[in-house]
Amino acid sequence: MSIYLDHAATVPMVEPAIRALTESLGAVGNASSLHTDGRSVRKSVEEAREHIAELAGSAGSEIIFTASGTEANNLAIKGFYWKSGKKVIVTSAIEHAATMDPVQWLVEHEGAEWISIGVNSQGCIDLDQLKAVVNSRKAEIALISIMHSNNEVGVLQPIVEVVTIADGIPVHTDASQSFGKVPFSFSDLGVTAATLSGHKVGGPLGVGALIVKRGIDITPVLHGGGQERDIRSGTLNAPGAISFAAAAKFMCHQKYDGVATLRKTFWESIHRNFEDVTLNGSIDNSLPGILNLTFPGVDNESLLVLLDMEGISVSTGSACSAGVHRPSHVLIAMGLTEKQAMSSLRFSLGLSTTQSQLEDVVKALTTVLPRARAAYKG
Repeated sequence: MSIYLDHAATVPMVEPAIRALTESLGAVGNASSLHTDGRSVRKSVEEAREHIAELAGSAGSEIIFTASGTEANNLAIKGFYWKSGKKVIVTSAIEHAATMDPVQWLVEHEGAEWISIGVNSQGCIDLDQLKAVVNSRKAEIALISIMHSNNEVGVLQPIVEVVTIADGIPVHTDASQSFGKVPFSFSDLGVTAATLSGHKVGGPLGVGALIVKRGIDITPVLHGGGQERDIRSGTLNAPGAISFAAAAKFMCHQKYDGVATLRKTFWESIHRNFEDVTLNGSIDNSLPGILNLTFPGVDNESLLVLLDMEGISVSTGSACSAGVHRPSHVLIAMGLTEKQAMSSLRFSLGLSTTQSQLEDVVKALTTVLPRARAAYKG
């Protein structure tokens, strides 16, 4: 038995993306070259750019290809900070490490001031606190960065309201988890910049994008050949961009209602069989596939390993923090104790998840949960 419930970490590559990648790997030419081969590759890249832009509700010229969502976040945060000449950066308390770590680096090396906005028990940002910060510090704020949806609990953030409160302050949103799974439109949100990631939509690893509003200039992190509006230098990863576009086109036309229904049924089954298990976040205001649960009286890593031995892949939180066993800062910000956070697992479903698989997971839990509790020393 092999059941993959870690789609929030990476989505298995979809067939159209695999085909596009395989075909484009055979194409010769640097997209920056002027000869026929180079122009042919450039044409394919620009078509990919336009496809992603259409799906993301932006203009093609606003798409800046990067090597990952992490790079896109770094480019947005450092680029806006350096360009502004201001010192304050505002984020939520539950951002991904790819946002929090660049901000922390700017604090330590560039003298930035970081203001973290709290969230409620379901993980939704405190808009009143954000208003107070903007009202008192507006002239000093370089950037507000609030994720579109959270990677650990799936909660969707009120980005339109954030932009309204910002009142002209640049707003960046990490939409890596949202794009392709819930409605997303860069233009409708009104943000200044947004991050996308190829492998989160069934595309290849090693490619992402930063959408930057037309007319906005930010300081680059990488310097070189001046590619991508002189914002992100480096030879374009043409096969990656083309495959990313193919994956996005496929995923954005899929219906995730079935995934949301499966998640709801899965949660009801777990709660029925294990009454002390609690849900972190919200079933309604959330991505369709993420379910974060606290299992009292267990160590989450032990439970993860036991499930893994049954052929079930789940996560204790962000895969980017793997290898470091510590309580989730997201769950702590939502009000959980360290003990509760260290007893929590994330199940993330996808289009390939079936009802039969989830029934098998519940059966496996009836076996492994008592074993995890017997070994618990918390």
